[in-house]
Amino acid sequence: MPSTVSIIIPCFNEQATIHPLLEAIYAQTYAREKMEVVIADGMSTDRTREEIAAFSGSHPDLQVAVVDNPKRHIPAALNAALNEAHGEIIIRQDAHSWPYPDYVERCVADLETGLGENVGGVWEIRPGAETWAAKSIAAAAAHPLGVGDALYRHTEKPAYVDTVPFGAFKREVLALVGFFDESLLSNEDYEFNARIRARGGKVWLDPAIRSVYLARGTFGSLARQYWRYGFWKYRMLRRYPKTLRWRQGLPPFFVLSLVGLALLGIFWSGFWILLAVEALAYLSVLAAAGIRSAWKRREGFLAFGLPMAVSVMHISWGSGFLWSIIKGLVTFKKAEKK
Repeated sequence: MPSTVSIIIPCFNEQATIHPLLEAIYAQTYAREKMEVVIADGMSTDRTREEIAAFSGSHPDLQVAVVDNPKRHIPAALNAALNEAHGEIIIRQDAHSWPYPDYVERCVADLETGLGENVGGVWEIRPGAETWAAKSIAAAAAHPLGVGDALYRHTEKPAYVDTVPFGAFKREVLALVGFFDESLLSNEDYEFNARIRARGGKVWLDPAIRSVYLARGTFGSLARQYWRYGFWKYRMLRRYPKTLRWRQGLPPFFVLSLVGLALLGIFWSGFWILLAVEALAYLSVLAAAGIRSAWKRREGFLAFGLPMAVSVMHISWGSGFLWSIIKGLVTFKKAEKK
């Protein structure tokens, strides 16, 4: 008999994307009577709930429940949805995404085959808007220069990994590692998977499991997203320092080198020359990647759009990471004085 599945979705003000996501879940090849959807809504102020109600009214054969998430952050949303969910298997989705039709079927198959305690697939990243900036951001979000060795963004080979997006796991995993950590307002997936791996479990990435993910539509929203990622990544690494990967250390080191060389140049102009050399080398690498992507995709704006997006990702992530370190040190010093 097929396992029962709960698809949990955190959302806030997603009136434009929640209906397509629910339609994609409805179109799954998995037995519909074995699925339920639990949406944890952060008290949306737009028409998100009306869109959900309209979908439920026209698709009564798919069970959809909505729970409140007054805390308005993702880990709390996931935990609120988990408390409402009844399925033997939990599958996370995101309101900015939609799964391929066989997504649930493949997740369940991999879990029941025993390939991992948490399984997931590859993002097919698409623009969040029909603008050159949004298309450049989407290209950067799937480019190795932007995401390093984050295989779930570009791999074609299955592998055991540190983390997966929108993971699927059996409910029994929660009894072993607990729910999502609400003290981390980002990187909650990575931290959850770190606990799984610390208990001897495995995280399996299967590129046959695919979902479409809508990238941010503007450089401002991209900067805020990656600042948040960097800030909370440091908080997570303080607890799990062994999970640090080379790609995570490069952006803060790069930002620190830019600031450091600029300040040291006040005392000796040679440091400004080093800063210029570093910046020129960095921009040259980005320019080469942009030109190559523009030629390959036949989209000329990528020649400058891709370098802009990648640099925003690097500098925002690195700055958020460094600011998290500074705030942590200040808090520690204050605690020492008490």
